[in-house]
Amino acid sequence: MLTVFVVSDATGATADRVVRSALAQFQQAAFEIVRHKQVRSGEQVRAIVQRAADRKAVVVHTLVSAELRQLMLDEARTRAVDALDLMGPLLERFAAYLKLSPEGKPGLLEQLAEARSRQIEAVEFAFHHDDGQNAEDLLRAEVVLVGVSRTMKTPTMLYLAYRGWFAANVPIVPGLPLPDNLLAVPPHRVFCLRAAPSRLLELRRTRAKMGAIPEQSYASPQQISHELLYADRLCEEHGWQTVDVTGRSVEEVSREIIALLGERAATE
Repeated sequence: MLTVFVVSDATGATADRVVRSALAQFQQAAFEIVRHKQVRSGEQVRAIVQRAADRKAVVVHTLVSAELRQLMLDEARTRAVDALDLMGPLLERFAAYLKLSPEGKPGLLEQLAEARSRQIEAVEFAFHHDDGQNAEDLLRAEVVLVGVSRTMKTPTMLYLAYRGWFAANVPIVPGLPLPDNLLAVPPHRVFCLRAAPSRLLELRRTRAKMGAIPEQSYASPQQISHELLYADRLCEEHGWQTVDVTGRSVEEVSREIIALLGERAATE
């Protein structure tokens, strides 16, 4: 029976699939695959090669570290072990074409895949929690944006979501009760977006002209002043942080929110 040691500095899933795909071409063959994961030191490499020699196993590895690949080669030669390097030739060839040096970071593919998966989940979460929707599970949100109308809540929420943050937004409207779950969210995760009254007046008048919204009750200085005072009282009452969005881009506002979250995490 053929014994194959699959050696990786990450999960070993890639090498395992390659080996199994190759062995599938030998349907009558008996084989055993032994996976060695998270191999990131010289001591581990030496021990694995020794075990491979004892069991007369073939080693197939996807080590990204040039030092560990060279050590694997040297140890395998010394102990007469057949070791196949799946990663080294690819890295060298691509480096030559790209005229760049490889990062040499173990598990980078898995990290990138995990980050991409989280981004997709975060964007889905944001779309389901825009404008106060599905408030029953607001506690899942890492960031909750609140504010009166036209304070960039939705675009800021989506910007954060595309960067992997689970974000939601809830409008503040005088006379309408806030969702109970919003008040249960830790205050340091709730940010009230605020804009200068003159800027809100400009934005709301434009919005009123575009749709069937009564301008007097939506785009009047008195209404805007009333809503902003109400939002300020809520922030003071519940300990929410405020972020001024006047004259700022979504990117700038999001960076400030992320920085504030980081500062809070560093003190906990």
